[in-house]
Amino acid sequence: MRSVELIWRVTSLVALSTALSGCAAITAPLKNLQQAVSGAPAPAVAASSAAALPAAAVAAVVPATPVDADVPVSAATQRAFDEARRLLAAGRTEPAEKAFVALALAHPELGGPQANLGVIYRQAGKLPESVAALERAVAASPRQPVYFNQLGISYRQQGQFAKAREAYEKALALDANYGAAVLNLGILNDLYLGDGHRALELYDRYVALSPGGDAKVAKWVADLKNRKPQATASAAKKEQS
Repeated sequence: MRSVELIWRVTSLVALSTALSGCAAITAPLKNLQQAVSGAPAPAVAASSAAALPAAAVAAVVPATPVDADVPVSAATQRAFDEARRLLAAGRTEPAEKAFVALALAHPELGGPQANLGVIYRQAGKLPESVAALERAVAASPRQPVYFNQLGISYRQQGQFAKAREAYEKALALDANYGAAVLNLGILNDLYLGDGHRALELYDRYVALSPGGDAKVAKWVADLKNRKPQATASAAKKEQS
């Protein structure tokens, strides 16, 4: 039973990733890209089922309160960005990618195009390209927690667990109540870093942040509390092998 639970949780690790046939990855205005946890569904991992994920793990990235609006953007650039988002939302991934590439080349100072490219590349299985694009996104817009969360996702899929942890922690340093990053960091500690104590803290924190709680993660909390310490370490080690 434990092995079944581990498999389920590994397939549901990535929060806030987006189905390229569904909605745009980073759906916020170009000059004030923000994050929030909403109830809008979006698949998490390329091969996983969104229906199995906790509420925040299937949340879409939507505009919320401004976080980083330091870079002025022309109306024409904003329109181009919005059009690229519309293409992606319509499932037209190839022209959307070309549009984001053009924007990234013309405006390297903006993180939004790079962030969208990072998600597009990850969904296509191009992890080195995804990481590179998301690293450029956080360099251009270092106050966007959603970019660090997305970077953590790509690092985790590459097996760079220490870097994934650092990226999630940077997201939470920018927004301590960012539920998706809390959940991702909890699962990372639980299954990949073998730190059940830290994972338990993060799961409890995530449940507290979730409106109405989250039954699935609450079950993980109960599981961790009842698990022997060595079981946590061995389970995480098995997943890394």
